Amino acid sequence: MIVDCAIYRGGERTETPQDFSDALAEARARGDSFLWIGLYEPTEREFDLVTDEFGLHPLAVEDALTAHQRPKLEVYDDSLFVVLKPVTYEPKSDAVTSGELMIFIGDSFVVTVRHGTPSPLGDIRRHLEEQHELLTYGPTGVLYSISDAVVDHYLEVSTELQSDLEELEAEVFSPSGGSLRTASRIYTFKRQILEFRRATAPLAVPMTKLAGVGQYGGGTPVPFVQEQARPFFRDVNDHLLRVNDGVESLDRLVSDILSAHLAQMSVRQNDDMRKISAWAAMAAVPTLIAGIYGMNFDHMPELHWYWSYPAVILFMAFLETVLYRLFKHRGWM
Repeated sequence: MIVDCAIYRGGERTETPQDFSDALAEARARGDSFLWIGLYEPTEREFDLVTDEFGLHPLAVEDALTAHQRPKLEVYDDSLFVVLKPVTYEPKSDAVTSGELMIFIGDSFVVTVRHGTPSPLGDIRRHLEEQHELLTYGPTGVLYSISDAVVDHYLEVSTELQSDLEELEAEVFSPSGGSLRTASRIYTFKRQILEFRRATAPLAVPMTKLAGVGQYGGGTPVPFVQEQARPFFRDVNDHLLRVNDGVESLDRLVSDILSAHLAQMSVRQNDDMRKISAWAAMAAVPTLIAGIYGMNFDHMPELHWYWSYPAVILFMAFLETVLYRLFKHRGWM
């Protein structure tokens, strides 16, 4: 479905066109205008009209319809296709949720296609219309604003994950060493970091291309992106590098915390086994003595001695005391 559609001229929203073809032709004729269409989970039939009017490449259209794409940047003859993955984080459920945002930009047009719940598009459009300096850059300004909003939210999610990880770390290294569910929580947290990484890591290459830096950005300029906009994309790329460094650190810390928790559980089990073994050894001594004197042979002189019973009891008590002090000294009890 079409969420919003408007023509922007000189940085100002002017009208909502009824016919895409006429509106696009007018925008191209004026030179200072562009058409921005926003769609939400369009069907193939709904998207066919947009595809025909703007001449979008069929491979990019297929990606936009089916979704489930990695962040990427692809250049076609008549358009530039960019895929972003906005994310949200719910601290109560420790769940990272990602959506998908596809952006087509070309000669005097922008087409955005959204899949999933997390999306900053509505706020971005309102912000651009209120402070319209970036709209004067045309489709390039829209692409920058969307990329900047998505990456800035990555920073917020990374900060929230770091805060929750500190709480999890404090739980693991508490005197109790965490509960039986702690390992499950750590593993779930690691899966959320992996989901977050799927959104941030693949975006590094497209951002370096747009920023014109690094191994992938030193070649020819990206078509349909104004050369003077590269400093803006360099700022986005710097933020993305911070996010990716933070994600790598989070992943390593979670792995270390999981290893520490498993080591603590192993040590605790060993302590429990030592205590069980110590009590079993203490129980074995009187059992052995009682078993010998319970055989009831006739030729056992101790059975007929007047003080044999209290002597055996005292002897067992003495052995139990010695074993207890020995195990206590070695930390087994």
